[in-house]
Amino acid sequence: MTVVALEGIEYFEADDREIRRDGWTYTAETLRSFPDEEDLFLIVGADTARGIPTWHEAGAVLERATIVVIPRPGVDRLEVDGALAASRFIWLDTPDVRLSGTMLRRQAAAGRSIRFLVREAVWRYVVENDIYAR
Repeated sequence: MTVVALEGIEYFEADDREIRRDGWTYTAETLRSFPDEEDLFLIVGADTARGIPTWHEAGAVLERATIVVIPRPGVDRLEVDGALAASRFIWLDTPDVRLSGTMLRRQAAAGRSIRFLVREAVWRYVVENDIYAR
């Protein structure tokens, strides 16, 4: 679905290296698999960002990538700032869009359409492949 969602957007690239690996995957390992000269940006919601210091090899993650934080309802910005204080991170200035993968899956599983909540191509992919069916 990520490939479908990014079609026609030249400044993003879907990468499947994590799903091609066997066993557990860790963000630190994924980041190390990119060439050192590449600038990496890890885009996460604020709810996820505040927990990064607890991740496997968190120091390696914070050293290798700039963390890009998307605000989330109910997450205190100061809490995230404190968790990531010693690392490179930036907040995205985004509108308050209350969408999440969890919410989309629940909506679809309940038989409600997600058509206007995702890109048209993603919606078609979900319908054609019976994703999130009850």
